[in-house]
Amino acid sequence: MGTIYDEDEVSNKNINAHKTHDDHTDQLDAGASFVLKSKGSWVHSGYHLTTSIVAPPLLSLPYAIGFLGWTAGIICLVIGALVTFYSYNLISLVLEHHAQLGRRHLRFRDMARDILGPKWGRYYVGPIQFMVCYGAVVGCTLLGGQCMKTIYLLSNPNGEMKLFEFVIIFGCFMLILAQIPSFHSLRHINLVSLVLCLAYSVCAAAGSIHIGKTSKEPKDYSLKGDTENKIFGIFNAIAIISTTYGNGIIPEIQATLAPPVKGKMFKGLCICYTVVIVTFFSVAISGYWAFGNRAEGLILTNFLDGAKPLVPKWFILMTNIFTIMQLSAVGVVYLQPTNEVLERVFGDSSRGEFAARNVIPRLITRSLSVVIATTISAMLPFFGDINALIGAFGFMPLDFILPVVFFNLTFKPSKKSFVFWLNLLIAVVFSALGVIAAVAAVRQISLDAKTYRLFANV
Repeated sequence: MGTIYDEDEVSNKNINAHKTHDDHTDQLDAGASFVLKSKGSWVHSGYHLTTSIVAPPLLSLPYAIGFLGWTAGIICLVIGALVTFYSYNLISLVLEHHAQLGRRHLRFRDMARDILGPKWGRYYVGPIQFMVCYGAVVGCTLLGGQCMKTIYLLSNPNGEMKLFEFVIIFGCFMLILAQIPSFHSLRHINLVSLVLCLAYSVCAAAGSIHIGKTSKEPKDYSLKGDTENKIFGIFNAIAIISTTYGNGIIPEIQATLAPPVKGKMFKGLCICYTVVIVTFFSVAISGYWAFGNRAEGLILTNFLDGAKPLVPKWFILMTNIFTIMQLSAVGVVYLQPTNEVLERVFGDSSRGEFAARNVIPRLITRSLSVVIATTISAMLPFFGDINALIGAFGFMPLDFILPVVFFNLTFKPSKKSFVFWLNLLIAVVFSALGVIAAVAAVRQISLDAKTYRLFANV
């Protein structure tokens, strides 16, 4: 990636203008100073990236492939991996370039404001990033509650506890983790998260293979439904795969790196995508092979035939515990942009990070943030439908479209070059897919609207 532009030329032009992050720390607001501390190594960025991308939504990949079939499903998985790895590297290069010019961007909206103009950062990129990240927090809280309910029903099939009660329990756990002061402080938690995502992915793949070998039920790999349902199913599947690869916080993760940042994100992305390949493809292929078009939205659901477990109970229990533990780390990572905004508004960078003037507002605002997310999760157990819409409007632009646009506007590659046309193709194709995915999400919401009920025990 480093050969796309002349690094020496850039350095020579800007050597006098270059400033490190440390040279102007005193100019940073409280959000940047306290939440986005630039102290991490490239290994730490790998942990953060892995937690933000390799999350329990990957357990829905067999379900997505069920709408596409073997060939198209695997092709979409490969394209998703290649395009996101490419686009995340492009955005990292753009960030490095502006850092060399003395303008190190610590937030996505700062980057958009500098490259596209102030209105783009304030009224478009900032709001959609907030919606995507806070929506991920809500989704993690809901999924954590559902996993807890699964464990409860395994041990007590006739139990009367409702889903919203488990969501609240998970929210209480999140409430504690949310108080961890900075993104950099999560590095050890995110290392554990990396191990956990490998653990539950291995469990999901092993469970699927075991059931696939022992089940006498014939496997059906045909596409279900009439022509209309098949078409919308394809776009729903593409949206699921795109959102699963989604990140939305690359600048904030790169902001945690100690300067100079050159080349560190690429190494971090190599760590992350090694884990991506192992987990995404093993779960997707084994799950679809075992259950075909009967694969559920969460593959672990297929491990139960009604109330009867198809694998040992302890195995389901263990897998769900791994999933719950990693969900808490994922939720806290996606809470960081919200924490940064709250800290910027209510914190005082001239006072110490742990001064009462900053600790008290931090405790109150972060607690309220988690309480609101938990309340939404408990009230709207069908949030997955809404999150699909948010993903179409959010993850597609942030992860597929804006990185290539930023690169072309920053480095201005020749219109005769392969890079220019590749970036243009990615922007056009994923803009169209984003619009179609949004339409498909709205359609799904309308179809499911008749079953929506606040605090439903789904």
